[in-house]
Amino acid sequence: MHRHHRTPLAATLAANSISTAGTSLTLIGVPWFVLETTGSAGRAGVVAFCATLPIVLAALIGGPFIDRIGRRRVAIASDTVCGLAIAAIPVLHHVGALEFWMLCALMALNGFVHTPGNTARYVLIPDLAEHAGTTLPRAASLFDAVSRGARMVGAALAGVLIAFAGSQTVLLLDAATFGLSALLIAVGVRGLGSAEPRKGGAPVSLHTYGTELREGYGHLLGNRLLLAVVVMVMVMNGTDQGWNAVLLPVHAEAELGGAKAIGLLTALFGAGGLTGALLYGAVGHRFSRRAVFTVCVILCGAPRFLVAAVTGTTLPLAVTMLLGGIAGGVLNPILTTVIYERVPDRLRSRVSGALTAGCEFAMPLGGLAAGLLVEGMGSSGALVAMGGVYFVATLSPLVFPSWRTMEEPAEEAVSAEEAVPAEAGREEAVAGQGAAEAIRAEAVPSPVVSSSAPSRPAPAP
Repeated sequence: MHRHHRTPLAATLAANSISTAGTSLTLIGVPWFVLETTGSAGRAGVVAFCATLPIVLAALIGGPFIDRIGRRRVAIASDTVCGLAIAAIPVLHHVGALEFWMLCALMALNGFVHTPGNTARYVLIPDLAEHAGTTLPRAASLFDAVSRGARMVGAALAGVLIAFAGSQTVLLLDAATFGLSALLIAVGVRGLGSAEPRKGGAPVSLHTYGTELREGYGHLLGNRLLLAVVVMVMVMNGTDQGWNAVLLPVHAEAELGGAKAIGLLTALFGAGGLTGALLYGAVGHRFSRRAVFTVCVILCGAPRFLVAAVTGTTLPLAVTMLLGGIAGGVLNPILTTVIYERVPDRLRSRVSGALTAGCEFAMPLGGLAAGLLVEGMGSSGALVAMGGVYFVATLSPLVFPSWRTMEEPAEEAVSAEEAVPAEAGREEAVAGQGAAEAIRAEAVPSPVVSSSAPSRPAPAP
C-alpha cells in the first residue's frame, strides 16, 4: 500500500532527475557546439539569449495554462517537444542543413516549452509528499538533492562525451533523456487528482485568463519577502547564465584544456550542491533559516568568478566550485519551504509563473551581456564585472529588513498573505474565488538555467 502511494512521487523525482541530467548536457553541449562551429563568443551569447528569452515569456503567461490543461499532460508534452527540438540540431547539422537562425529558433522552442514542464512537475511536490506520507521540507530537500545529483552526472558525462564523441552525440543523448522523462510521468503519475486538468473553472476567455494572471502577480507583489527573493535571484540567475553559456566555456577553451574541464567543474559544483541539500535536509531545521541562507548565498556564486579571473589552472577553480556548490545546495530547500509556506493552495500555478518569470527575467540578457563583455574587455574583465554584480546582489539579506520574516511560522505567513488581495485589489480576490484553484510557487530553478537550470526561484548552478 505504501509503495503504491509513493509511486507518483518516485516517478516524478526520477523524471525530473533525468530531465535535469539532460539539461546539463544541453548546458555544456550547446555552447560548445556553437564555439566549435562558429568560433564566436558573441554568437554563443546570442544563442543563449534566444534560448532563455522564451523561458521568461512562457513563465509570464503559463500559470493558468498549466491548470487548465493539467500538470501531467503539460509535463509529458513539454518533454516530448523538447526532445524533438534538441534532436533536430545534430540531425540538421549532419545533413548540412543547419543554419545559425535555425539553431536559434530550435533553442527558443526548447526554452519556451521546457518551462511549463518544469513548473508542472515542481508544483506537484506538496501533493505528492502528502500522498507518499512524507513532510514537505523533506520532499523539497529530496527533490533538490536528486536534481543536483542528476546535474552532476549530466555535466560529467557531457564533458567526457564531448571530448571523445563530439557535441552532437551529447545533444542526441539529451533528446533521449527528454523522451524517458515523458515516459516516466505518463506511466508513474496516474490517478492523482491534482495532476489532472482543473474542473469547474470559469469559461476560457482572455478576460478570465488575464484575471488569473493578475492574481498571481498581485500575490507576489503584495509579499515583500517573496519580492526580495525574486529581485535577488533574478540578478543571480542572469549572471549565472552568463557564466554557463559564455564565460566558463571561453575560459575552459583558453586556459583549462577544453570541454573535459567544464564537465569536471560543473560536476563538482553539482556534487557540492547535492551534499549541501542533503546536509540541510538532515540538520538544517536546527539553525536559523536567515543566518544559514545569508552566509550560503554570499559564498555560493561570486567567488568562482574571481578565482577564474585571476587563475589559469583547474585546481583552484575546482575547489572553489565544490565549496560554492555545498553552499548553493542549502539555498533551494530553504527557498522552497519559505515559498510554499507563503502561497495558499489555490494560487499555486499563478504565483509559480510569476515567480519563475521574475527570477529568470535577466537570464536572456546575462548570456548576451557576457558575450559582449568578453569581446569588448576580454575574459578576465568580463569575469570580474559579472562577479561583482553577483556579489552585490547576494548582500540583499543583510540590507533589506523583509528577509527577517523568513523565520515566521508558516501559519502566520500564509494568513498574512491571504489578507493582501482583499486590501490590494478586491476585484482580483473576487475573481479568484470564481475562477477556482491554482498552485503553489515553484522554487526554479534553476539552472541552473537557471543557469541552470533552472528554472525556479533559486540560483541556478
